[in-house]
Amino acid sequence: MYDPRWDDPRERDDGRERVYDERDRANHDPRDGLMHDLDLPRGEERELVVDRDRVYELNGEDSRTLAAVGTFRVVPEQDLDIEHETLGHLRTEGLVEAVDLGGDERGVVLTKQGRDLLDSHTLERDDEAPQAFYAGVSRSREIDHDSNLYATYRQEEARLRDEHGGLDIRRVILEQDLKRDYQEFLQEHNRNRSDSDGRPDRDEDEIRDWAREHDLPFFDGQVHFPDYRIEYEVDGRARHEDIELFTPHYRGAHAASHAQTGFRIYVVGSRNGGGRSGPHPRGMEEFL
Repeated sequence: MYDPRWDDPRERDDGRERVYDERDRANHDPRDGLMHDLDLPRGEERELVVDRDRVYELNGEDSRTLAAVGTFRVVPEQDLDIEHETLGHLRTEGLVEAVDLGGDERGVVLTKQGRDLLDSHTLERDDEAPQAFYAGVSRSREIDHDSNLYATYRQEEARLRDEHGGLDIRRVILEQDLKRDYQEFLQEHNRNRSDSDGRPDRDEDEIRDWAREHDLPFFDGQVHFPDYRIEYEVDGRARHEDIELFTPHYRGAHAASHAQTGFRIYVVGSRNGGGRSGPHPRGMEEFL
């Protein structure tokens, strides 16, 4: 009798080799880079995909949508620019759900099942961590800000591709993950010490060196983090671009401080009549 687990790469002794060909897609899609580490269907026809005791039917459009939503945590339906049938199918499969973005707008987030599916079909790297994926909305007070990040990624991916004549997106790292690495550095000396009071003992020179090693700005006595970082390769050379999104509450000295970081800045306007003004790039000199 057929067992769908036979098609699951985790159930084979081939060292988790990729099953789905990265070239199995019609044209370039900005979401392709977010699937760099995913071993999921990429073609037009839906195929059976197994995660533990669950079986899903996915095609390339389903896979790319899950990757985009999981990478940026919440994405407005209109920014995904996909057929309603795709979202309807993913909801029916229990992999995504809708969240309210205000007005008549809805966002899409992964369910726990959706995140588990992506995690279980992520290929491990030898040299660095793979793309991280998220389920649900952890910071509801920042949902309006976070729901604009994917739109900036689409613009940046197109700009970088035009600038370099092609590139290989490796992963996107959100601010919270960059900060988590920083906190691990700060607390390294306290780890597994029963006499620790939990206070980091790093001095300013150590922190400055850490920031330099991670190519993050350090001024005003602190490390500054972007909303997210795009890691990519051009001609085999590793590069990255740091993105910061300004919303209407960024004003005065607060905006000027962020502008000094050198991050690529996008600005999203306030809602007009319940509508949504998408983000657009701005020069840092406008805020200095």
